[in-house]
Amino acid sequence: MPSWIGAVILPLSGLLLSLPAGADVKARSCGEVRQAYGAKGFSLADIPYQEIAGEHLRICPQEYTCCTTEMEDKLSQQSKLEFENLVEETSHFVRTTFVSRHKKFDEFFRELLENAEKSLNDMFVRTYGMLYMQNSEVFQDLFTELKRYYTGGNVNLEEMLNDFWARLLERMFQLINPQYHFSEDYLECVSKYTDQLKPFGDVPRKLKIQVTRAFIAARTFVQGLTVGREVANRVSKVSPTPGCIRALMKMLYCPYCRGLPTVRPCTNYCLNVMKGCLANQADLDTEWNLFIDAMLLVAERLEGPFNIESVMDPIDVKISEAIMNMQENSIQVSAKVFQGCGQPKPAPALRAARSAPENFNTRFRPYNPEERPTTAAGTSLDRLVTDIKEKLKLSKKVWSALPYAICKDDRVTAGTPNEEECWNGHSKARYLPEIMNDGLTNQINNPEVDVDITRPDTFIRQQIMALRVMTNKLKNAYNGNDVNFQDTSDESSGSGSGSGCMDDVCPTEFEFVTTEAPAADPDRREEDSSAAQLGHSLLSWSLACVVLALQRLCR
Repeated sequence: MPSWIGAVILPLSGLLLSLPAGADVKARSCGEVRQAYGAKGFSLADIPYQEIAGEHLRICPQEYTCCTTEMEDKLSQQSKLEFENLVEETSHFVRTTFVSRHKKFDEFFRELLENAEKSLNDMFVRTYGMLYMQNSEVFQDLFTELKRYYTGGNVNLEEMLNDFWARLLERMFQLINPQYHFSEDYLECVSKYTDQLKPFGDVPRKLKIQVTRAFIAARTFVQGLTVGREVANRVSKVSPTPGCIRALMKMLYCPYCRGLPTVRPCTNYCLNVMKGCLANQADLDTEWNLFIDAMLLVAERLEGPFNIESVMDPIDVKISEAIMNMQENSIQVSAKVFQGCGQPKPAPALRAARSAPENFNTRFRPYNPEERPTTAAGTSLDRLVTDIKEKLKLSKKVWSALPYAICKDDRVTAGTPNEEECWNGHSKARYLPEIMNDGLTNQINNPEVDVDITRPDTFIRQQIMALRVMTNKLKNAYNGNDVNFQDTSDESSGSGSGSGCMDDVCPTEFEFVTTEAPAADPDRREEDSSAAQLGHSLLSWSLACVVLALQRLCR
């Protein structure tokens, strides 16, 4: 005989003995409860057909009930699972926002670097031929280090860029002075003159500012998307406390035990339960909102002065411009180096050589807008940033809003129009207690959930700290600073203005070509003219190189 049968017989027999003769006693049927309970996938073996005494209940009111001890235990676990699923489902938007946008931005930045390297390689092979191919590792190393920095490598961008120009100077100095032999020590001396002589003109200084702050902003923004994704994923996986599980059971399934399976909780009742269960998550809101604000600030930088797309697209043209500056000033540069480092030894086979061949003279335009390679993300940086800004704004206050989002779900509550026909935790009637404020400390008088306000959730506090650290990085990136490598010089710190601009030189003064650039740019026309006038010198010098090479082979 099932245990619940005895529980029915004994109370009923006692009740019959105490009633006057002729009284009509009919226990309420549990038919609706059996149907609803079975629909949840539970076995009907443990559920009575009629109400039984409720002294055995530990959570629900100990009145006549359709619930056995086994049912109350199973429905408690069911309420826990449903709560966890509700939180995950309600936070789905913010989690997918960070997951999908991180993927798009990462794809975009990586392919942007690949395209920039390919563009430079193609252009320099066409322009400089074997000279470039013999020295291509200098440029390959530049892009390798840029990629390594973007992916989180321990790279000091300014030192790396300084090293690139120093190595390029060493290689070019040998090319414009083929009549001399240079030892490693001599070339090291040459590289020390990079800053003093400015052989590449003002291009290295301006490009360093542009590349440094653009890469800092891009890398930090993607790191921010990563942190947002991880925090959202972790916080959405809640582990309700025993006090919370009791409150959830009382709210969601005690109506079953009272024979009212179709009656849903009152909205305000639901809010107090959710605010108690999600008290620690609500405390995340302050730091989360500061983090979102910092992300939005860096997003604005990505659209404007720190736009990595406008830096990387024309980087081949800018480096070529620097090479031409070196060529045009080769005599003065060589003379000053010889004065500072000493007269080099003549090359054995070229003692009679007196002048340097005119190389590196041809200018090429970058891709036209319609020729620019498409990226994996399939959109420009501006459109990506516009999209993510809209999504980020919607994710503010998401954690304190969770109780409201859950309790307005008509699958959970009866809704505000039915305030008299809802479950208030005891019966089908209006819920009278006031609604608690958000956060852990405000739950001290929560009438529904037993919350220990003296013990904040350590896991949530770890997420708060992760957000705080990331927000600090974002604020530094907004000012053009890398928290790992803050330059003590004034060149990239942007001190005073907070804009990351140096000597009042902002991107508007340093004309990088963007997808919106006009077709007829006067500077570009000048470059085309230079290419036409100086193209013959490349051919002459190439022939000279062939002759010299043959001489060396013959010897």
